[in-house]
Amino acid sequence: MWTKFAKLFVIKTKFEAFLVIYGLGLGAVERGVHYLQQYPGYGGWMLFACCPIAVFMAGARILDSLERQHQD
Repeated sequence: MWTKFAKLFVIKTKFEAFLVIYGLGLGAVERGVHYLQQYPGYGGWMLFACCPIAVFMAGARILDSLERQHQD
């Protein structure tokens, strides 16, 4: 039963990976906007910039691991 449930959370195609990355990006920008409201000025913009950069790094890792699964 748990293995069937766990299979729902496995990313199998690039389309699924892009949907996950898109969702992460939306959340990161939303968090960045909150940072701009809490910390106006240079500090807020730096925190805002860090949020999408983290998504770019995570997205690259997701796509890279997806391609490695297809090579095996």
